[in-house]
Amino acid sequence: MDVDIETSISKLEASAEGKMRLIRAENAGLRLAVLCRTAAALAGFLWYVSAVSFTNQEFRGWTFVAFTSFVIIGLAHLSVIGTRFDRWWLKFLLYAIDILSICALFVIVPVSTADDVPQIVAFRSYGIYYLFPVLALATLSLSWRLVLWSGAVIVSGWWAAFLWIVSQMDRTLSWSDVPAEATRSDYETVFLSIDFIGRGNRIEETGLIFIAAIALSVGVHRARRLFFAQIVAEEGRQKELVERQRVTDAFGQYVPEVVVNQLIESKGKLPTRQSFGSVLVLDIEGFSSFLANGKPEVVVQRIDGFLSEAADQIGEQSGTVISYTGDGLLASFNAPLETDHPELMTVKAATLVVEIAKQHDFRIRIGLASGELISGSVGSRSRMAFTVYGETVNRAARCEALCKELGQTVLMDERFAQSVSDEVETIAMGLHELRGISKSEPLFALAEFVENTPHTKNR
Repeated sequence: MDVDIETSISKLEASAEGKMRLIRAENAGLRLAVLCRTAAALAGFLWYVSAVSFTNQEFRGWTFVAFTSFVIIGLAHLSVIGTRFDRWWLKFLLYAIDILSICALFVIVPVSTADDVPQIVAFRSYGIYYLFPVLALATLSLSWRLVLWSGAVIVSGWWAAFLWIVSQMDRTLSWSDVPAEATRSDYETVFLSIDFIGRGNRIEETGLIFIAAIALSVGVHRARRLFFAQIVAEEGRQKELVERQRVTDAFGQYVPEVVVNQLIESKGKLPTRQSFGSVLVLDIEGFSSFLANGKPEVVVQRIDGFLSEAADQIGEQSGTVISYTGDGLLASFNAPLETDHPELMTVKAATLVVEIAKQHDFRIRIGLASGELISGSVGSRSRMAFTVYGETVNRAARCEALCKELGQTVLMDERFAQSVSDEVETIAMGLHELRGISKSEPLFALAEFVENTPHTKNR
């Protein structure tokens, strides 16, 4: 892992919040372990009842008592996990009781009703593998200490039970009693003897289970680190999202949000994009006199209120406000934000913006044009701006300027008018010179906002 991440994990692990999160995770694991423990005990009890029934053996009451006690202890612990009555040592006590109870069964439960059959046969008929599920369940707690503790208690309890049984025997045989040049008869004499205790087998099985406990504890410790690493990673993602939103909210007040998102995704580099789109240029009529006759704070408040609503409406029509011009704005459609039918979306936005202007007691002029657009960043390395440029932008600006001369609210060039002719009614305003354009071109007004005109209507 990265050094910074490791440091963050260590800090989280040592913090009060980290400890509380780990405790909650441990408690959830303990609850699951207790439930699994109870289910395993029930399965073992049912197996015993079935075995007794099929073999016509005598049912022994101690099995029911042992099972009931086992369940009661587990449920009692389950009821206090995560409560104010919970204590750190309770889980260690519970696992010790489980392990030592199993070990005790090898001592107190007779393998035969005959008096001359030593109890050591229980170690040879069954085995330490009965304790492996307990060790495995300890890993659910996410406590490597509990896993090591369980391994140590298993080794201690198993050897205590073994030595206790051996101490009750009058005669014992083990691997050391097998001759160096042992024959088959020698092995049968020692290994098949009912007094064979297999001390070496106990060393091997307890050694292996303790190695398993160490390996599992390392795995649990690793899981804890991954637990904290996941929290750190999630917190990092949340911080990144919050920071990204903060940047978007702050920067988006000056640059279109779609541009901000592209800047974040491209890490500050915006590629130039060429597309076919449309442009809307808006200007407030009589702004100079309005500015001269009003208080600055009132003027700014009214202008800001109108332009804010206008920009929102343009955004709802998939347009992007590229810049504000003090008493107006420049918006583009299908550049940089892709949209279908940009001219139709533009004329819808223009119609809505005119209505908004009336609500704010403003008269506005709008120029519309469609054609090739180039969008991208312009400026120096120290200061850049996002914009759209090309002849289409100039045409829209010229249309807006001619609105005053022709007494119209919305003017558009011929290409734009042809694109929306099936959806809205336009009126031909004749040929007009557009500054910067070599020849006169036909312009069209949006019929909805035209009054008493002698010009020709188009559909």
